[in-house]
Amino acid sequence: MKQRQLITGERTLIMGVLNVTPDSFSDGGKYLDPDRAFARAVELEEQGADIVDIGAESTRPGATRVPEAEELRRLIPVLKRLRGKLTIPISVDSYKSGVAEKALEHGAEIINDPSGLTFDPQMARVAANHDAGLVLNHMRGTPETWAKLPPLKDVMGAIRLDLDASVHRAVRSGVDRARIVIDPGLGFGKRKEQNAEILARLRELLDLELPVLVGPSRKSFLAQQSGSATQCASAAGVTAAILQGAHIVRVHDVSEMKAVAQVADQILSFAGTSDSSASRAPLARSAGSPIHR
Repeated sequence: MKQRQLITGERTLIMGVLNVTPDSFSDGGKYLDPDRAFARAVELEEQGADIVDIGAESTRPGATRVPEAEELRRLIPVLKRLRGKLTIPISVDSYKSGVAEKALEHGAEIINDPSGLTFDPQMARVAANHDAGLVLNHMRGTPETWAKLPPLKDVMGAIRLDLDASVHRAVRSGVDRARIVIDPGLGFGKRKEQNAEILARLRELLDLELPVLVGPSRKSFLAQQSGSATQCASAAGVTAAILQGAHIVRVHDVSEMKAVAQVADQILSFAGTSDSSASRAPLARSAGSPIHR
């Protein structure tokens, strides 16, 4: 990022979710008030988050688009309150270049584009101009059409090709590869059963030699009868993602999932000790270097 680095590979990094929306699928309306959002961001850092990811427009299935002015009305007061108050970077979850521009001007350091540069062609240029970190999330279709989409014939093959194309678009627009993270987009236009397949085959994305972020937390394909059971299912998803190569996990329950990540990291540290073909070498440890987790 412009002012600092995050090193991927020494341990799994935790991205804490903060939705300042009235309609997000798991916590809509809870942090719509800027003061409550400020307090929650501080709490996420205290719980161990390495990044706070703020979203002001829901991308739940069936969600309708929010005008840029409304997204900024929700987002900017929170960023103003948080400026200089956190020691960890702020990421903003948006596909609009205008929102990204204003967010970066108000202290955000990362743009998490849920569309992977497919909705707004100017997004990569904005990120490049601000030397921002850029998360490219794979999205198939739009939230309005997800329920009607058939299963992908080769889900990981399609995700890999699309993300590779998004990375090339970003680099052509001036974004340094060392600033890019890729995300397979669990739930973003994929059928329920294919999300488990994505986690099982996550290592196929490591060929792109970029850090991988995964967000299994509270996804509908993990939903259970109670909140506590869903949290346990989310922990299973987080563990699977880490053991299959994720460098960053995006979660709502930071303190609980940080403990999960610490155990998964400990297990992973022994995964390269075997001489068998199934062994997995640890990540390269320097920022910007090829990643082989």
